Amino acid sequence: MTTRTETPNALDNRRIPVQAKLAAAWTSFMFLYVYVDVLNFYKPGVVDGILNGLVWRFDISPTLLTVFLVSVSIPALMVMLSMTLPDRANRVTNLVVASLLIPYSIFNAAGTTWEWIAFYGISIGLEVLLLAFILRSAWAWSRISAVPAGRATTALRQ
Repeated sequence: MTTRTETPNALDNRRIPVQAKLAAAWTSFMFLYVYVDVLNFYKPGVVDGILNGLVWRFDISPTLLTVFLVSVSIPALMVMLSMTLPDRANRVTNLVVASLLIPYSIFNAAGTTWEWIAFYGISIGLEVLLLAFILRSAWAWSRISAVPAGRATTALRQ
């Protein structure tokens, strides 16, 4: 009689830790966020406005640039925090920050014209989808760390 054993398939889906999923989503969000800002420079009048000291309708000032720096630093910090914070703090931090960034991302469409609706619709739509993925992953994250089954871990589960 022959016994059939399963050999590991190179294409088997391995479980990816939630922290890695969150860090990957924040990295994608960060790249998209920065590239949308860079691509925005190609919009007629943007560079001229910057050279004249204006961003949107705001005067360029140390305060404005500090706000922009904080704004773009948040996703970068979330990549690192998603990999290093303890589980409970990680979950809460991801839920809070992603929730706050959704309206902030949507605000970027303020004042746009129909001519630019596709650009802003796609960029904001993708940002919100990534933030929704982060929220879903953090929300669904088990609040109790899984402990592998076995005699050696029975004491740990109690």
